[in-house]
Order: sequence, then structure tokens, then C-alpha cells
Amino acid sequence: MTGPARYADADAPSADLDTGVDPAELTDDDLIREMSSLHRTRLDTLRHGADAALANHLRRTAELETEYLTRYPGREVDPGRLRDV
Repeated sequence: MTGPARYADADAPSADLDTGVDPAELTDDDLIREMSSLHRTRLDTLRHGADAALANHLRRTAELETEYLTRYPGREVDPGRLRDV
């Protein structure tokens, strides 16, 4: 997959022009790339996207981030990012 999910190979069984590739079927590199793309476009979509675009953006972000957390439940947490409680 070289671009956004809507450009996925139409012959792939999980490719869907409305929902994208199932996150569970993405390689680790593809998953990170897709999340990075969504995070790069987040503010623009929030400020200027149609309601449907924002809803799709939120749904896809949740899908990809949930898959990431499933793969890396013990992800490394930077101690510098923790708040004193």
C-alpha cells in the first residue's frame, strides 16, 4: 500500500474504498505510516473537512490506534512525558 487507504489495491480482499484496509492486515510499517498520515492531516480535517470526512477520520484513527495498542500492549512510555500526581 503506497498511499491512503482509498488507493489500496482493488483486488485485495480487504480493500474497501470507504473503510480502507483492515488494520489487522497491515504490516507494522504500513500501520505506522497510515497513523502518521492521519495525524498529519488531523487539524486540517477538524477545521475544514466536511462532517462526513471528520467522522471517517475519527473512525479510521480509532481503528488504527486500537490495532497499534493490540500489537504493542507493553509499549515503551517515555518517563519525561509522565506527570507527577
